[in-house]
Amino acid sequence: MSFLSRLFGSRSSKKPEDIEAQLARIEVEATEARPGYVGTSHNKAGDLALRAGLSDRAVGYYGRAIDAFLEDAQREAARGVANKIIRVRPEAVRTLCTLTWLDLAARHQATALLHLRDYVESAKKAEQHARAATQIYEMAKIVPNPEFIEAAANALESLDFSNRGVEVRAWAGAGPPEAVSDPEELAERCLLAAVQSNRADAELLRDSDPVEDPDAEDRVTSWDDDDALPTKKKYRWD
Repeated sequence: MSFLSRLFGSRSSKKPEDIEAQLARIEVEATEARPGYVGTSHNKAGDLALRAGLSDRAVGYYGRAIDAFLEDAQREAARGVANKIIRVRPEAVRTLCTLTWLDLAARHQATALLHLRDYVESAKKAEQHARAATQIYEMAKIVPNPEFIEAAANALESLDFSNRGVEVRAWAGAGPPEAVSDPEELAERCLLAAVQSNRADAELLRDSDPVEDPDAEDRVTSWDDDDALPTKKKYRWD
């Protein structure tokens, strides 16, 4: 039995119309939920869709759950749902970015380094170099941890932002320009960054002497244009 089967149970034997009826009820439940419980409803819908073999629908619901949990400052709940997406889609770029921010918020250094590595590799495959570099540069600016800063510098160089990599590497000794040492303040900064990281209109980082990329604008535009996901914001979590 696979890991997913053990976690969520075997594929549902319910008829498709029964699944759709249940999902519709949960949608209504989410709209009527009290503040702090909206994410729980979307998470439940994701589990139901996944058990029914509807992985694309599940990822969409999980994405909505993460959005709700982040807006309610429920970092660990958001982390748990994000990990569900990674089990379904290990190379989900957006989700790996969120997980890295949440790891930093919780000061889970080892996990942050692992998710950073996976984030970079997935972003390269998805040709999201500039967006990933922007997020990683912002991470390095506030996290006062030399090991993470060094890893961030390597990541920027791997994403073809070599000059930014050199800049960040210098922070390992001198400290980042916006270092946040207070744990609660750091957690708040990371949570806010995680919430904002999916903005399609965000200004992207440029290297100090960038090579012009005629396709860059098209790739940024396509960040949130997947109408297949059942989410109000149509944010990409894969």
